[in-house]
Amino acid sequence: MRTTLDLPENLIKEAMNLTHAKTKTALIIRAIEDLVRKQKIEGLKDFKGKVDLDIDFNTLRKR
Repeated sequence: MRTTLDLPENLIKEAMNLTHAKTKTALIIRAIEDLVRKQKIEGLKDFKGKVDLDIDFNTLRKR
């Protein structure tokens, strides 16, 4: 999808230097992928303490 964005040039340059992205497109794709990954992780954190796994690790080791 082709989109026109008005982004701060200094921020783009800094991000490209830090990530070693060769193009602005690659930088934006990486940023969006990271955002999606972080949001999925945040969603998983909502389950912390709510999933009860009745696992006996000694039994599993004997398999």
